[in-house]
Amino acid sequence: MIEFFQTYKLELFYALGIIGGVILLRFLTNILHQWMLNKKLKKYPDETPKAVNWVKRILNALWLVLGFMALCSLFVDEEKYGNLREDFKLILYLGVVAVITIVGAASTNMWFKSSIKRKVAHAEDPTSYKFLSYVAVIGIYFTGILFGLLAFPSLKGVAQTALGGAGVIALIAGVASQEALANLVGGIFIISFKPFRVGDIIKVTDTMVGTVTDITLRHTIIRSFENKMIVIPNSIINKEKLVNYDLGELKICERIEFHITYESNLDLAKQIMQEECEKHPLILDNRSSVDKSNGKPMVRTGLISINESSLTVRAWTWAKNFDDAFNMRCDLLESVKKHFDKEGVELAYPHRTLIFKNKEEVKS
Repeated sequence: MIEFFQTYKLELFYALGIIGGVILLRFLTNILHQWMLNKKLKKYPDETPKAVNWVKRILNALWLVLGFMALCSLFVDEEKYGNLREDFKLILYLGVVAVITIVGAASTNMWFKSSIKRKVAHAEDPTSYKFLSYVAVIGIYFTGILFGLLAFPSLKGVAQTALGGAGVIALIAGVASQEALANLVGGIFIISFKPFRVGDIIKVTDTMVGTVTDITLRHTIIRSFENKMIVIPNSIINKEKLVNYDLGELKICERIEFHITYESNLDLAKQIMQEECEKHPLILDNRSSVDKSNGKPMVRTGLISINESSLTVRAWTWAKNFDDAFNMRCDLLESVKKHFDKEGVELAYPHRTLIFKNKEEVKS
């Protein structure tokens, strides 16, 4: 045993040094992870520390792999030792690139989130920052992948070309007809021309109405009034004719309609609708000073159509925004209906007249 120790003394000390170094590096990594975790949770308590956890896993795995490769160098000849040393450098390079990429992407994402919160706090539009955050993070990951490819001789030319710009152009040209690029271009158009922004209430179709919560590189997300998330590809929403209730002036003209019978008192129905609308707390007086001096009513009512079995009466009301208009409409439909019932104004329903002919008369 003593002879074995004396013969391989240097190798044993080398192996113990490697094992001790791996243990020390993993210990320091855990301390660094805890420090970064505390910093992140203190500054961003609502964010999940995914990037910090990934950095810890990568570094711990890197120390184990490098330590194992260093131990393997004790059992290989000179020729294989050179190859093992090159592999050691490759693994170390890839590990460093991965850590830098993840840290860079996470830091960029956190910076954009902080900027978005500041803009929201100051009642400014955060749409551009939300979109640019996706572009920046994807760009960092893309660059990290390219630098990783530089480590492989067979892929080095591809990575250098892509980093030089020609590869990006070739990539765009290769997928120019694909839906992914159409969604990307659609997102850029949305951010550039701003048909809507994050926080706007929009209507794409009768079933797709809600608040814009996010605009990504691929799609736009709308939260409906049923609290359902509607995901629409940018290439589709960019082509649609949509209604933006928050673009320009926020006030809205809400139309309240009822179908009454021919026998009902038309003037009374119009008077009831006008009274109920004008006394609603959410009504907006949209009259000009000239209209007021001329005695123009706040709410206009009128007969707009004569149907087969009903008369359509409409009241034009104004509200300061979409939410008030919706709530006011619901209240008025109920209050006017109850007032109609009280005053004897009947709502119309479809009528059909059936004529039965005598069989004998038909034969003759």
